[in-house]
Amino acid sequence: MKDPSVKLLKFADDTTVICLIQDDDESAYRREVKQLAVWCSQNNLELNTLKTVEMIVDFRRNTPTLTPLTNLNSTVAAVESYRFLGTTISQDLKWETHIDSIVKKAQQRLYFLHQLRKFNLPQALLIQFYSAVIESVLCTSVTVWFGSATKSDIRKLQRTVRTAERIIGCPLPPLQELYTSRLRKKAGKITLDPTHPAYYLFDCCLLAFKALSTRTVRHRNSFSLRLSIS
Repeated sequence: MKDPSVKLLKFADDTTVICLIQDDDESAYRREVKQLAVWCSQNNLELNTLKTVEMIVDFRRNTPTLTPLTNLNSTVAAVESYRFLGTTISQDLKWETHIDSIVKKAQQRLYFLHQLRKFNLPQALLIQFYSAVIESVLCTSVTVWFGSATKSDIRKLQRTVRTAERIIGCPLPPLQELYTSRLRKKAGKITLDPTHPAYYLFDCCLLAFKALSTRTVRHRNSFSLRLSIS
């Protein structure tokens, strides 16, 4: 029977093992990794040890030295950040690395938007291009990280939007507005799906969520942040 502290996440050819280690007991975690390697071997699947990494999130003041994880007789490299399904998760659970990455990617695509503008493409098509090619990058998993982004990071993101506005020649939806809209949509789906892992978090505040009414931006944003963390 699998230990409840260990979760196995699979997507296409990527597999991620997540474990909550308590009292410095890593036995369940190491056992799951070993069983995964054995299962792959028995089913003619080859694990790419060069792409296998380990990231430890630990906020204790005195962090103990952990024994390196091994997989197929190879030592697994410990990293400070990990790219999971397009989102870079850092060891300190801050989003600066991820935001810098998507801003750089979006700015590179602004070049193509500028070229299309030079060819006198209609404004409506420029907006469609921006939405599909640039905004989609800036909003990747936005409901996960935007609520915890710093003001400096948000300014970086919004500068990219303003550059696109100057190229296209019209206002574009601010990221805060897109974040709020998608967050509410995501939360609404969770409240309708009892099988969702986060469903129980909304159960006690379901009525409050549906009847939310605030007078200040600060109050509204604090509610959105709480939903984001959930």
